[in-house]
Amino acid sequence: MKAFKLGNDFIFGTATSSTQIEGGDKNNTWYEWSKEGKIRDLSSPFTACDHWNRVEKDIGLLIELHVQSHRMSLEWSRIEPEPGQFSKDAIDHYRKEIKLLLKNNIEPLITLHHFSDPLWFKDMGGWMEAENIEFFTEYVEYVVKNIGDLVCQWVTINEPNVYSTLGYAIGIFPPGQRNIFKCFKVMRNLIKAHIKVYDLIHETREREGYQGKTIVGYALHIRIFDGLSFLGKKTAQCLDYIFHTLSIVGMTTGHLKFPLSEKGYINKRRTTDFIGVNFYTRNIVEFILCPSFYFYHLLNDKDLSKNDQGWDIYPEGIYRVCKKYYKKYELPIYITENGISDRYDNRRPKYIGNHLFQIKRAIDEGVDIQRYYHWSLMDNFEWIDGETGRFGLYHCNFQTQKRTPRKSAMLYAEICYYKEVTQKMIEEFSLE
Repeated sequence: MKAFKLGNDFIFGTATSSTQIEGGDKNNTWYEWSKEGKIRDLSSPFTACDHWNRVEKDIGLLIELHVQSHRMSLEWSRIEPEPGQFSKDAIDHYRKEIKLLLKNNIEPLITLHHFSDPLWFKDMGGWMEAENIEFFTEYVEYVVKNIGDLVCQWVTINEPNVYSTLGYAIGIFPPGQRNIFKCFKVMRNLIKAHIKVYDLIHETREREGYQGKTIVGYALHIRIFDGLSFLGKKTAQCLDYIFHTLSIVGMTTGHLKFPLSEKGYINKRRTTDFIGVNFYTRNIVEFILCPSFYFYHLLNDKDLSKNDQGWDIYPEGIYRVCKKYYKKYELPIYITENGISDRYDNRRPKYIGNHLFQIKRAIDEGVDIQRYYHWSLMDNFEWIDGETGRFGLYHCNFQTQKRTPRKSAMLYAEICYYKEVTQKMIEEFSLE
């Protein structure tokens, strides 16, 4: 690796989600899922990082990192604990947090839905029922009216492809269904919800007279599927279509492709201001009649290093993804998540450096990548992996709630400050 600069206009940030760090909420589907014993280490998001009570200290970590932006999500179940009943205390809490970010020149990128749902929403059928989109719309309108004066930039829905596939086809996320037709139905409704609130956010901020350019997008989990044999390559193409193409086409253009297409539904227009890419790994695939195989029982490339979960570390993948989708849509790209589960932090510094190098490579070839959000600020409740998935720049002791900077945090702070990877960094942090 050679030293490289990202440029003064490039924005560096970190990403978190409410369910994974806040703690203290029992009104969401992931708390219920944990109480059913579905988390591998039997931990619970009720503990997490206790961020709800430690906002000021945690924003202090962001200041230490010199980030220019922070991607955070709001907990729907806190803001709307019962259908149609909104909590002023919850929205005031988020206003205070966002104001503190802005006071420290950290621009918020707010995610409105990041995997968790209120229990009342689940009991009404959740995303399986098209009419329930209206509940999400009402929640979004309330949020934008109440914090839209502070926030210009929004992610509507995080990883709708993961939510629908892992929750309704593979069954390892709530609600634990295993029905591909339900998966497609949920995917369709998530896309339609995104399209609806894309317009709503723009219209609400304009109607309320809020200042600043409104920017609305989504964050999609995109991984490389590569097959080695003829059948493996065909399988990879099929997976790419189901896991990526259906969602990215729908949420970018408003077009529902087969099998999501719906009689009488036509909405072909741009429905995003940027493409949010969550990139972590590549999968080597071969045909097998077991859907979970393609995501959790992986064929690995023996020549590549792995993260703690056994995922291949494949930096070139972020270049391939950005090149592919920028060529197709010519929209700005935000890397809304990129990170590694690495308890001992002996791979994360190189992971960061190599992925940024590939991002710079794409930028030099004309791809408009504007931001990079590292996942994550600190160790958190990592969904079905619980407290064992260590993705943080800061180590979190979940018993004492002490945050300790890892070596990678020091590297990332330097990168964020100088907006470059220098030869000194390469040598000091062993990035080659």
